[in-house]
Amino acid sequence: MDLKQINEKLELVIHKLMNLDAPDPETMNELPDEEKKKGFFARDFGIREWDWPQGVGLYGLLQLQKARGNRDYDEFLLEWVRDNLEIGLPSVNINTTAPFLTLFELTERYDLPEWEALCKERADYLVRQLPKTEQGGFEHVTSHYTDRNDVSRNPEQLWADTLFMAVLFLGKMGARYQNREWIDEAIYQYLLHIKYLADNATGFFYHGWTFIDHNHFGGIFWNRGNSWFTMGTVAFLEAMKDVLGGAEKRFILNAWKNQVDALVKAQDPCGLWHTILTDPESYLETSGSGAITAGILAGIRFGYLDQSYLPAAKKAVEALVDYIGEDGLVGNVSAGTGMGMNAQHYKDIIIRPMAYGQSLTALALIEALYLED
Repeated sequence: MDLKQINEKLELVIHKLMNLDAPDPETMNELPDEEKKKGFFARDFGIREWDWPQGVGLYGLLQLQKARGNRDYDEFLLEWVRDNLEIGLPSVNINTTAPFLTLFELTERYDLPEWEALCKERADYLVRQLPKTEQGGFEHVTSHYTDRNDVSRNPEQLWADTLFMAVLFLGKMGARYQNREWIDEAIYQYLLHIKYLADNATGFFYHGWTFIDHNHFGGIFWNRGNSWFTMGTVAFLEAMKDVLGGAEKRFILNAWKNQVDALVKAQDPCGLWHTILTDPESYLETSGSGAITAGILAGIRFGYLDQSYLPAAKKAVEALVDYIGEDGLVGNVSAGTGMGMNAQHYKDIIIRPMAYGQSLTALALIEALYLED
């Protein structure tokens, strides 16, 4: 891998991330429901809204600062949070918890008691107030697509996304404050999601599970849904290493390694992964591919994987670089994706520039930089 090229591309991707514009929300909201099923959600676009796409976007800036040992983006992050607090935060749910990964980090670096209180309130909400499924799972509650102050319930549903969007934050909070209730809840959610979403036959993860119909909806192995587990699990294990029991760590790590092995086998010859992992006719998708790559490389860096996984990761990084335009825009990013009842649902999701697409691609490049140290 060319370190100079990776750094140049990384700078372009990050600059574009920080300046990513959103389309007119009124125009977006006037689209028919059928179009929204394809990923046309107004709140998802751009960098300024407080929701999961932006939360994932900011996470990339945090990780780049850690890799470089600087605080070059702190002022941007601080301003982003201040602006959103001034506007007023949207409804409390799983997806709007993602930006708290950034808020959490900032409260560790700066004396921000009011922001720290917000983090504690969100952690308590997840444990005590968030709607729960049968067996106490985190119901995947999201922002309503037409009203940021309202929510959309997904009753009795577990989604793979939840682990990165909310459980990672809860685990970090528990470890930081040595709050046993938060720690235990985060670990339990991880184990429960593995129990119901991991496919024992393949190692892949399903997008979701419903306790109402007791099935995996369309039974699809979705690229980005899997990638939240690939990337998020390494971060979770590292955040929880001082509080995670040996048996719990072993269980989580085995599920993660099984998935990584399945992903390496499913990798397209070009280096990326298809939006449906088992369907080579579905389009190649960069955001999930970026997160998968970042997860594999981080796994190697922290010693969870050996060097035999490096060729697949390097091949993916080289492929991702080819999807970065001269202006830093990452191509082939699938838009927000609701639960699908069939493969066509995932194939029909639109391809659009997204903050998480920029960030997840950047995270793969950031992990590649560690290889050169």
